Amino acid sequence: MRGYSQDTDKYLARLRRIEGQVRGIQRMVTEGQYCIDVLTQISAIESALNAVALGLLEDHLNHCVVDAVKQGEEAQREKMHEATQAVARLLKS
Repeated sequence: MRGYSQDTDKYLARLRRIEGQVRGIQRMVTEGQYCIDVLTQISAIESALNAVALGLLEDHLNHCVVDAVKQGEEAQREKMHEATQAVARLLKS
């Protein structure tokens, strides 16, 4: 069971909204909408994706890392390393 299992429906709903926003941007570009308006929508999508990522990270820390702490030091280090690497990827993008 994944840390986000209890929130799967919430995450899927959010991702569907983001998918709709991306389709909206495609439409805007097809229709030749003003570039600043397109960029504004891209910024909104990035914010929405970041919110999903932070939620998943929080779920990972609260579930997977906490469980690893109970399993011992090696498991704890592994999960903490995974979390650190995930944060690094998020900051890089």
